[in-house]
Amino acid sequence: MIGTIINVVAIILGSFIGLLFHSKVPEKFIKIAFVGIGIFTLVLGFKMALESNEALFMVFSIIIGSIIGEALDLDKRLNDLSNGLKKRLGNENDNFSNGLITAFLLFCTGSLTILGAIQEGVEGTYELLMTKSLMDGFSSIALASTLGVGVLFSVIPLVLYQGGLTLAAGQLQEYLTTPMITEISAVGGLLLIALGLNILELKEIKVTNMLPSLIIIVLFML
Repeated sequence: MIGTIINVVAIILGSFIGLLFHSKVPEKFIKIAFVGIGIFTLVLGFKMALESNEALFMVFSIIIGSIIGEALDLDKRLNDLSNGLKKRLGNENDNFSNGLITAFLLFCTGSLTILGAIQEGVEGTYELLMTKSLMDGFSSIALASTLGVGVLFSVIPLVLYQGGLTLAAGQLQEYLTTPMITEISAVGGLLLIALGLNILELKEIKVTNMLPSLIIIVLFML
């Protein structure tokens, strides 16, 4: 879990720096930065999705996972949770939920997250998560400066997800094959594409409802 702890510290520090800049940056610059983040998210998503070697599994995973997420209404549940947290903090920023969800998806759906968590869980080393921490630290500066304090609180689901992967990897290492990791990352790329469309306000997609797809692809690859 040391790698995840370092990752959390990097995001917290980056978020504080971004929040400091947020109050000093003109609105027009924040908007253009927002566009840049959206384009970057789309490019990253396409790159990850195109690495898939099992296109049919990927498509069926996103369809089945989205149906399950819609039935469970995960988007509403997470928004209610983040809004409850916002009220407890007395925060009036309308972007709180958006910042939390956007940052979590960006920080947690990449192959580096999965590979880094597995490396620490199986080998006890955390070089990959150190690299990820550096990247996430700089990314959190840009995200927090545009989306606000919600980015800071994305470390809560990050700890649960990434830390959980690390703990599970130690127990399930024989099942975590390279093809499975590739396909999980590819489905994560589809989620990032949907997220990028949201950020650019091209299409409103409930990305949270698509999260079960990451579980469905694992079942397909067993």
